[in-house]
Amino acid sequence: MCTSPPQPPDLPQRDRLAERCGLGCSGPWILAVVARSADGGSDDPLAVPDVYRGTEGRPGPMLFTLEVDGERFAIRQGGYGGTNYDWLSGPNKSYGFASSGTPNRSVEEHEESIRVFLSMIDPSTGYIGDD
Repeated sequence: MCTSPPQPPDLPQRDRLAERCGLGCSGPWILAVVARSADGGSDDPLAVPDVYRGTEGRPGPMLFTLEVDGERFAIRQGGYGGTNYDWLSGPNKSYGFASSGTPNRSVEEHEESIRVFLSMIDPSTGYIGDD
């Protein structure tokens, strides 16, 4: 079980959310940003390594959708057993994130993952902000 020391109440919301859901400790999941274009590649010309065009590890079909804090996400089985979250209502097409946790978790756990992701978004760009 992942345990962390108590945090002072004046932490930014993102840090409180991260602490509550296990980010920053040895929990069973990770958060990764996913950006895809229509051809399955990245729109970032500096992306390294190059775009993988194989089928192994690709996310599966959409399992269900969730609305969290006014934002819609499609939840899909990740290619290696995790979960992919496609931000359907976001300002940037094909943007979302992935978690190593399986998609058969509770709705509350999915909502928590989505809220952590949304708390990292820079409202001026719609992407995860630089800290």
